[in-house]
Amino acid sequence: MTFGEKIREARKKLNMSQDDLAEKIGVSRRTITSWETDRALPRTKKVYEKLSEALNTSELFRPDETFIIEPGEQFGYRGRKSAEKLVQELTGLFAGGEMAEEDMDALMLAVQQAYVDAKKKNKKYTPKKYLDKQ
Repeated sequence: MTFGEKIREARKKLNMSQDDLAEKIGVSRRTITSWETDRALPRTKKVYEKLSEALNTSELFRPDETFIIEPGEQFGYRGRKSAEKLVQELTGLFAGGEMAEEDMDALMLAVQQAYVDAKKKNKKYTPKKYLDKQ
């Protein structure tokens, strides 16, 4: 089940319209629509937290979605895009289904941590406006 499907299902269980949800978490209805159609993901952890609270659920996002948000917050748009690309490439590795799910999660988390560590080490390639946050 995709992130958008999870939001739509949780919202409908609560008999909440997109407008109601948008108002409750402080975003536009268009933003809710783009999430529900899987065209976008929330940009910060804070928005995920508000969304989870508004929908009374903690099962909205997978670890790879969290991984995409963290580099975006730390390293900006380019960090987010390179994290998305890494997740897509890693997902392709698991297409055969030969590995246990727990092992796949452990491998994904290890690669994600290595990615964040490498980004932090390579500060000279990070725009100056993001260096202050580290």
